Amino acid sequence: MTEQNSGAPGGSDPINQANEFARMAAQAQRIVADFIARQQKDGKIEPQGPFDVSQAFAEMTQKMMADPARVLQAQMGLWENYVNLWQHTATRMMGGDAGEPVVQPAADDRRFRAPEWQENHFFDFVKQSYLLTSNWFLSTVKDTEGLDEKSAQKLAFYTRQYVDALSPTNFALSNPTVLQETLDSGGANLLQGLRNLLDDLERGGGKLNIRMSDKDDFTVGENIAVTPGKVVFQNDLIQLIQYAPQTKTVHTRPLLVVAPWINKFYVLDLKPKNSLIRWAVEQGYTVFAISWVNPDEALAHKSFENYMLEGPLAALDAIEAATGEKEVAAVGYCLGGTLLSATLAYMAASDDKRITSATFLATLVDFAEPGELGLFIDEEQLASLEEMMREKGYLDGGEMAATFNLLRANDLIWSFVINNYLMGREPFPFDLLYWNADSTRMPAEMHSFYLRKMYQDNALAEPGGIELNGVPIDLGNIKLSTYVLAAHEDHIAPWLACFKATGLYSGKLRFVLGQSGHIAGVVNPPEGNKYGYWTGKLTKGESGEQWHASAERHEGSWWTDWQRWQSRLAGKKVAAREPGAGKLEIIEDAPGSYVKVRI
Repeated sequence: MTEQNSGAPGGSDPINQANEFARMAAQAQRIVADFIARQQKDGKIEPQGPFDVSQAFAEMTQKMMADPARVLQAQMGLWENYVNLWQHTATRMMGGDAGEPVVQPAADDRRFRAPEWQENHFFDFVKQSYLLTSNWFLSTVKDTEGLDEKSAQKLAFYTRQYVDALSPTNFALSNPTVLQETLDSGGANLLQGLRNLLDDLERGGGKLNIRMSDKDDFTVGENIAVTPGKVVFQNDLIQLIQYAPQTKTVHTRPLLVVAPWINKFYVLDLKPKNSLIRWAVEQGYTVFAISWVNPDEALAHKSFENYMLEGPLAALDAIEAATGEKEVAAVGYCLGGTLLSATLAYMAASDDKRITSATFLATLVDFAEPGELGLFIDEEQLASLEEMMREKGYLDGGEMAATFNLLRANDLIWSFVINNYLMGREPFPFDLLYWNADSTRMPAEMHSFYLRKMYQDNALAEPGGIELNGVPIDLGNIKLSTYVLAAHEDHIAPWLACFKATGLYSGKLRFVLGQSGHIAGVVNPPEGNKYGYWTGKLTKGESGEQWHASAERHEGSWWTDWQRWQSRLAGKKVAAREPGAGKLEIIEDAPGSYVKVRI
């Protein structure tokens, strides 16, 4: 037992352990006191957000009670499943062949992959009992009639959060892996987990800020975002990086990458093996990338219009000065793609043809069906966010990160609760999760415009629905060659919503559907050969489902498909261009200083 306890904080010495518990108790008291002090205003505790779904649940209850026969039918179905489960478990315990389980986890549910969940009678019963109950909750909410669509979606979302939180995997006594670790370590895992929990609470100022990756695992510019290049231009909002060539010749037209400012650009330049930017350089493109500033209150007045003028449009001028080339190919990712589409419509109004081809990666321009993110956008929530942003001048990136994490709570919240707090382990070093935790702020003016005009009003999809710099924006005026990539399991930019862009642009279109989600579906290097993609002919007026029904699936990465498409539009080959060789002087080494500002 002495050896098992040796890993506990404070070692096996009772005095050291007592001191460690005292230290953690003092830390907990300090965290609570600091949190209350931050939240108090005029002697009252401020509310913790506008999303109150109690009214929606009350309405659902009324609708259910109005149809007691349906409620009784649902309850009888649950009871019948319980009886079947008890019979199944009893048969197994007596050594009989119980056949197939009554219920099984979804194919993509990773929570119950430990062998004990199948082999041990008790844990198999716990698992199936949980799945029966959670599925019943979710189906009951889904099948309630008479609710408006938005309320039904809210209820389904928060019911899923509730049942996910109550999973037996999230509790020490009902998780066989945690129990075994507790026995093996003499409880050291739980003590270390408590320390990890307190540290995360302290770092979050009393709010739980779950550590997904150690900040010491990666250093931007040293072992992540390391593609060689130079910053050759900067203004209040961007640094423009020109990457050093890795081929003797390059395509005439440079490639401009417009990443989202809601996260940092190096999602496209993670480790060298999965860097889309590095790969594009290796294919013979002169690559420029916009690295957005991490704004503070001094930039609260910066608008969506400023992001266009000081972002892509300023970058085009800088690229011409750096290379002498007026014509550029552009790539926009997520929110960067939304901005790129608005910029292209703005340019079309003045017959500005400097961008000759455009690639949109996991980009929404029609927000009529934005997926579960749309649940966080209504007048009450927007007013609350705007009040918060008026006080600070920006929206803290942690607020957005928490929202995104809720969309995949089992993967991005509860798996870390188990690993960090129940198993008492350090997070596994993973470049993507390090990037995910490296949040950015959003200026108040710009973010309010984006949420209201895009998510709430869906004005970008309407001709003249928004104006930028006095110019009505009409996406139908975009007549250049366009490559639209969506990701099949994308929970941020649902692929069917991305597909709607094909009915808005007027130029020659290629639509490609990649496997996986918002990040992995885009960051999918050919050498990994991990996910495939679909291609197919576009027919005017068809839906995404109709397109998919006749689309052809391909093995491998969409990157190679894009390269075949883009290379035909990139111009002839010329001698490679070095950063600083044109009219722009080198400011600093890539990835620059803007990206290194953390919050």
